[in-house]
Amino acid sequence: MNGVLVVDKPAGRTSFAVVSEVKKRTGARKAGHTGTLDPLATGVLPVCLNEATKLASFLALDSKDYRATMLLGVRTDTEDIDGSVLSRVDPDVSDADIHGTLGRFLGRYEQKPPRYSALKHQGRPLYKWARKGIVIDPPPRTVEIQNLEVESVSLPYVTFHISCSKGTYIRSLCAEAGDRLGCGACLAALRRMRSGAFTEASALAIGADGGWPERDEILRHIIPMADALPGVPAISVDANLAVKLRDGYQPVAAVLRGYPIPFLAAGDMVSFVDGGRRLVAAARMLYSTERMETLEGGRQAVKILRVFNG
Repeated sequence: MNGVLVVDKPAGRTSFAVVSEVKKRTGARKAGHTGTLDPLATGVLPVCLNEATKLASFLALDSKDYRATMLLGVRTDTEDIDGSVLSRVDPDVSDADIHGTLGRFLGRYEQKPPRYSALKHQGRPLYKWARKGIVIDPPPRTVEIQNLEVESVSLPYVTFHISCSKGTYIRSLCAEAGDRLGCGACLAALRRMRSGAFTEASALAIGADGGWPERDEILRHIIPMADALPGVPAISVDANLAVKLRDGYQPVAAVLRGYPIPFLAAGDMVSFVDGGRRLVAAARMLYSTERMETLEGGRQAVKILRVFNG
């Protein structure tokens, strides 16, 4: 049982708890998610099972889409509505102020992660330091906001859609927007609608009461590993090369010229699949497809990054 199960995480559950439940209900030996959703948040949570846990480092790089609701006038220690209130005022801002302030987050900017987060300091998550009253100021990180559109303003609430890079904290964005507006703010609700190629339309729904579908229904939702990287071109190889790749072979130009290869540039990601459409390896091109045609036959053509069994 190797693949990715996309779960529609309900509110009030930690990502860790959902992964543990998936592992128990599927019988998977290993399981892990590709990007934490706070208990407050709902939506797309990809869970990698068994061999597919090796895909997590690739999937975690994907951009994400969210629908967020910001509460103006309220500052909390966790930057979301579940935290302790630090200050509360009536926001005196206009729609133009809100649109202008949120619009200034577009592009790349240095974001300071929240003190209550899973980021680690000296091997321990920041939230554990914070709960002990120890103040750790994490360094800012470069994030990118590709799109941000305000859906509605009904003070003190503002709802917006956002597309962003991995590692972006929406609650930190809300807190900073509130500071720029002069009234403070926190995150009131959050739904992840997309994580890379995975969308809420393909996610397994869990009941609001925490009830899960039957095991057969869960298994039907598991995406095979070969289909979990839809944006990565695939090269189909025969059984002999598949065995060699799984044994650590780094293919040379002369070998790869015997297979149909899509047009690729140097640095592009590529996957290898066998005749049964099973994922064999993920790799990075060292040369373009065009360059490989004239490359010395014994020259290594791709760098194998990860191999997959079964």
